[in-house]
Amino acid sequence: MNKTHLLFGSLAIGASLAASRVLSARSKSPKAACTHDSYAAIDTYIVEQMQRLHIPGASLAIIEGDRVVHQRGFGLARPGGETPVALTPFFIGSLTKSITAMAVMQMVEAGKMELDASVQHYLPWFRVADPQASAQITVRHLLNQTSGFPSLASNLVLAELDNTPGANERQVRALSTLKLSHPVGEVVEYCNLNYNVLGLIIESVTGETYPDYIQKHIFTPLEMSHSYTAKTPAQQNGLAMGHRHWFGLPVPAFDLPVPLGSLASGQLISCAEDISHYLMAHMNGGRYNGTQILSPAGMDELHRGEKQLFAFGESVGRYAMGWFDRDIGNIRTLSHGGNVPDFSAFMSLIPEQNKGMVILFNADPYGLPMITDEIGTNLTVILAGRQPESIKLDFIQWIFRCLPLLPLLQLWGVVTTLEKLNRWQKDPASRPKGGKLWFQHILLPLIPNLSLAATLAYLRTSRLINFMDLFMPDLAWIGRISGGFAGIWASVRTRLILQTLRKTGHL
Repeated sequence: MNKTHLLFGSLAIGASLAASRVLSARSKSPKAACTHDSYAAIDTYIVEQMQRLHIPGASLAIIEGDRVVHQRGFGLARPGGETPVALTPFFIGSLTKSITAMAVMQMVEAGKMELDASVQHYLPWFRVADPQASAQITVRHLLNQTSGFPSLASNLVLAELDNTPGANERQVRALSTLKLSHPVGEVVEYCNLNYNVLGLIIESVTGETYPDYIQKHIFTPLEMSHSYTAKTPAQQNGLAMGHRHWFGLPVPAFDLPVPLGSLASGQLISCAEDISHYLMAHMNGGRYNGTQILSPAGMDELHRGEKQLFAFGESVGRYAMGWFDRDIGNIRTLSHGGNVPDFSAFMSLIPEQNKGMVILFNADPYGLPMITDEIGTNLTVILAGRQPESIKLDFIQWIFRCLPLLPLLQLWGVVTTLEKLNRWQKDPASRPKGGKLWFQHILLPLIPNLSLAATLAYLRTSRLINFMDLFMPDLAWIGRISGGFAGIWASVRTRLILQTLRKTGHL
């Protein structure tokens, strides 16, 4: 629930962007300036960002203390349809993680689970590739994302579209061959697998399915009557239509599959009204509308950041339990983003000001969580009475919009190469000689072609191409077309040049 990261060429960005989705949170230092009407400023900012990023629809809720002070829908919930309302369901992505963490903390307080007990205490068969590490990983490590699970695996599991019973257990059993990227407990590395394992532990401890537990112990007591653990009932009750971006334009995603193995890390469905109830419980020591869902001490434990998460050497906050605990200037905030292929979300709390907000979008801009995070962080800044930072990531959408130029440039390269070879045949004196010929006309052009071909090969062998098919379909198809063509053209072009040189007697 998202980070960030970036781009090192037209197609080579695919692997790095996909592998780094989970590092998208960036700390910002807002400029000290207040707005006279923060709600109007927030509404205006949302409209501006939706127009900039071509996001079809959104739903917003803001709380102060134990009441909702502002709600609004924007745009369209579906093509040609209505504006989203506070009860319109959206997929909430990794906002799900804090709900899973709350479920775990409920069982800790009930004496059914211990934070520092090993995963094997609850799942005796649990294994990763290292037997010693297998025994060391605890529930707390999973909650704090310090298990050592690699972030790359976080993306790969999202492309495991197994929606049959037992998908979660099959996914966790498959971890027996997984190599950890860090020693257990030492480094925060964001990985959805941590929370997928927690979902299975919840089932093992309670004897209930994860959906049944969440519905009975969180959704119902918090009066989250328009929140769902499955897509079908949400569709029957007005689920917004999700969208994916193709070269900068939102395209409806009519019925994308849901990976059930990742339900506990990012596949729950809710609405702005219901998430406002959830935020009130977090803001008020676990209490909502007279119902105590968790103790104040339990809430504090969920919110306490454990270790810094770093992205490209820069801290993006301390990861708590389903929350990022980070400072924006001198203001402490708790927040988390959420992204699935066709929806995105962001929720935040400002404990010192007793405020909180949630924004739900029916698109995931370019499949990149850092874009949603930038918007959500700036909205939090405005809510806190500060002036937001200027947008720094706008260049990303222009890169995606320009992707169709890549195959066009390749075709232009074919035409210019054929024209050059024809000129060499008609006028052998125009042919460059010696090192210039080999370096400029043979070796140098091989670099971009072989790089594109090698990138495609990596995406296929690592299975990241499957992830990109869901989150970045435009980039995935440009990668296939341009990467495949580049591999073929590198061979054909070199052969044509050598044949021409032989015909002209220069080889």
